[in-house]
Amino acid sequence: MAFSVSGGTVFTILLISRLLESSMLNAEVKEGEILPPTIQRLMKGYNKYLRPFFDNGPVTVAMSLDIASIDTISEINMDYTATIFLRQRWTDERLVFEGNKSLSLDGRLVELLWVPDTFIVDSKKSFLHDITVENRLIRIFPNGTVLYALRITTTVACNMDLTKYPMDKQTCTLQLESWGYNVNDVMFEWTRGNESVSGLDTLQLAQYTVEDHYTSSSEAVYETGNYPKLVFHFELKRSILYFILETYVPSSLLVVLSWVSFWISLSSVPARICIGVTTVLTMTTLMMGARTSLPNANCFIKAIDVYLGICFSFIFGALIEYAVAHFCTLTHADAHMLMYGHHMHDFDDEMNGIITTIANNSRAKRRKEAAAAANPAPTSLELTGPSSPSGSEPKPEAPPPEPRHWCFTVLATIRKVLRALYCCRIESPHLIDNYSRVTFPLSFVMVNLLYWTYYLYF
Repeated sequence: MAFSVSGGTVFTILLISRLLESSMLNAEVKEGEILPPTIQRLMKGYNKYLRPFFDNGPVTVAMSLDIASIDTISEINMDYTATIFLRQRWTDERLVFEGNKSLSLDGRLVELLWVPDTFIVDSKKSFLHDITVENRLIRIFPNGTVLYALRITTTVACNMDLTKYPMDKQTCTLQLESWGYNVNDVMFEWTRGNESVSGLDTLQLAQYTVEDHYTSSSEAVYETGNYPKLVFHFELKRSILYFILETYVPSSLLVVLSWVSFWISLSSVPARICIGVTTVLTMTTLMMGARTSLPNANCFIKAIDVYLGICFSFIFGALIEYAVAHFCTLTHADAHMLMYGHHMHDFDDEMNGIITTIANNSRAKRRKEAAAAANPAPTSLELTGPSSPSGSEPKPEAPPPEPRHWCFTVLATIRKVLRALYCCRIESPHLIDNYSRVTFPLSFVMVNLLYWTYYLYF
């Protein structure tokens, strides 16, 4: 009983296998109806695991690119995303057939052929489009040449130098290499040199324009050997108009707005402080907004950072200018009060000296009259005797004003020097605003000329 059951099972398996073979044969017959008999015969004996010219030297693969679009260029991630059509051509002597017309096959038949193991070196993420079917093309020519085309969207790393951002130029590359076949097995070359890449002339980018592009070929050296390598270089120049309208013009207008305080009276403390603080805070917000589109870990100083720093310095300098001018105004008022006090003190001393002199003269006159009454007939010696003391008494009183005048002159000179050095001619604080109305705009214009000359031409 067990033997009969096992025999029935074997018979069923043999029947199913026979049916599968017949269905595969029918499928081959259907494919044979589509493909020429010669191609059908070559495909039957074809081994896709062996490269062409396996024992007769390397196979040459010629490549060309068609750039369909460059979607995004990210400074934060240091990469770009592009959609490309990659076309590869090589000759396979096993696919030679008679005829004068090429055969365009279904892309799914690529699984039956040997194809190069080409990959994109700096690719972060790539995918092959498959709507509505996989976007692949296989075309075989009578001499055995195979054309294999793919539509790929890839995100490729691009090391950017943002020192002159946003007046920078970036050179990005698209590198193609063979993964497993070294230069002894496969050789890569461009189909038509620099003209092997097309589509850049009609490409429209948001912030960039394509300045130049060229191709090159080399070998990639690894520990496992030397591998063929093709490189496509393209130079991108950033459009600065957007940044001029978005950053440079607002920051420059904020600097001009800070100069309005120079035409406001020094006594209007709230108005000038409000303008200064408002412009400083607005400039800080503008600087923070300009950095949001750039990588935070970027350690080098960019051109836009330099300009924003210059504008912030001028705005902050305008605020400091008012603080200095206001302080000088207060010092000037105190100096006037002190000078007035010195003058009043000197005036009191002079009045006291005059009163003292008058009193001494009156006392001397009374003494003289008393002496004349005691001696009605004085001699010439007696006349000269009492007069000499009266004449010599005012003389000791005359020298004191001279040292006081000399000390006052020295102190006034020192005070003027200190005012000139520390307070910019404190005797007239309003001149500080007058000087600032000229020096700030001229300095800003000179700094702008140096800035734009350096970053545009050097």
